[in-house]
Amino acid sequence: MSKPRQPLSIWIYVAAAVAMVVGYLLFSLQRVGGDGRPVGSVADISALSERKDLNVLFILIDTLRANRLGAYGYQRDTSPNLDYLARTGVRFAHNLSQSSWTKASMASLWTGLYPQRTRVLRYSDAMAQEARMPAEILRDAGFRTMAIWRNGWVAPNFGFDQGFDTYHNPKPTPVPKDVRRENPSFVVAGTDYDVIDSALDFFRSFADQRWFLYLHLMDVHQYVYDPESALFGTSYSDIYDNAIHHTDAQVGMLIAGLRDLGLSDRTLVVLAADHGEAFGEHDVEGHARNLYGEVTETPLLLSFPFRLEPGVVVDAATQNVDLWPTLLDLLGLPALPDPDGHSRLEDIVRAGRGMPASDGSAPRFAELDRTWGRTTEAPLPLVAVTQDGYRLIYYVDDGKVELYDLAQDPGEKSDLAASRPEIVERLRGSIDTYLAHDAPPWGSGAPQVELEEMLLRQLRALGYKVD
Repeated sequence: MSKPRQPLSIWIYVAAAVAMVVGYLLFSLQRVGGDGRPVGSVADISALSERKDLNVLFILIDTLRANRLGAYGYQRDTSPNLDYLARTGVRFAHNLSQSSWTKASMASLWTGLYPQRTRVLRYSDAMAQEARMPAEILRDAGFRTMAIWRNGWVAPNFGFDQGFDTYHNPKPTPVPKDVRRENPSFVVAGTDYDVIDSALDFFRSFADQRWFLYLHLMDVHQYVYDPESALFGTSYSDIYDNAIHHTDAQVGMLIAGLRDLGLSDRTLVVLAADHGEAFGEHDVEGHARNLYGEVTETPLLLSFPFRLEPGVVVDAATQNVDLWPTLLDLLGLPALPDPDGHSRLEDIVRAGRGMPASDGSAPRFAELDRTWGRTTEAPLPLVAVTQDGYRLIYYVDDGKVELYDLAQDPGEKSDLAASRPEIVERLRGSIDTYLAHDAPPWGSGAPQVELEEMLLRQLRALGYKVD
């Protein structure tokens, strides 16, 4: 007796399910721009300096903390495109920003200098015109340089436009009706769609030239998301994850744009953040208030004009002041003058060849003036040093210290300062050396900028308290 045939409808359902899976996989590949790049190697990374056709796309995602990305161990699927870039490129596993406030952090990132040397610590401080900036080095090497930004703390009057042929704040377009902006204190017009559209236009306009493009994305800062990204709930922490997923999709659009114009195999993509975001871990929400890990531990990814199989993970401790020393070394261009950061090319090569990480005992520093936005109050500097698996936080005004064992207590909940005085003393010595840092290479501190009322209103709209 023959076996009865299954109803045709079952096979239709099976075929539909297979089609859905295949469609999802294709959609995911499209979101990371497909991948027509050739397979490369560590040797190809070292040889990048010999190429004369390489572009640089530098994506800065404002307010992005590392541990909210899948590539950094997060369980939620917030960042499929960024995770893909990490899997086929280089991920720096332990990266530290130099402040939890954008302007101080970005001054350090661009110059490779700690805040104590840039002297960009308060709301009216600006980058000195004598400073040598990466965009100047790239422009002098023949790159067309452009920036597209939305955060007022990197506005040109603070000196961040040095070296850029074009420093563009895009005109805000109406926000789509299905897009939500949930940061309760953030009311700046427009979204990162304005940045992405301008970037894609730039790709098309200058596809035949060598270029450097800096994008400063703000939708994570303002908790922007759309229906497709509304995956994780309705608390502020959940909505922050939604915003990361939303921004991740926009990064995918950028990578797809490179692919569609045949630029993927000659573009170095760099992704970083200026600081993270707190959700009550230390009784504070937001940022620019303290220096704990949730606001200073940030992602750093490199994606090359070829894919690595597998990707490289650099376990050596790094920091944002290392970013441009590393990139200029990769490109074979002149170094920044007298930086505090160091090129991490050797660490990339060591990690790619399965060799142990280099010595990670050097201290890493972050600094925040807690009265940076209050002109009538005296400075209240806060300095953190991360070294040998510990973080010491030092309140310079009153001498208070906090000490955390990051291996045993990554959330920094148990202050060990009273029970481990010898470690406190050693790390305080590192901070004393930091506070005695030399002047910057240009020999003077930060010039002061008198802010116009319009800019002050824009900065207050960012949620910052500026008196």
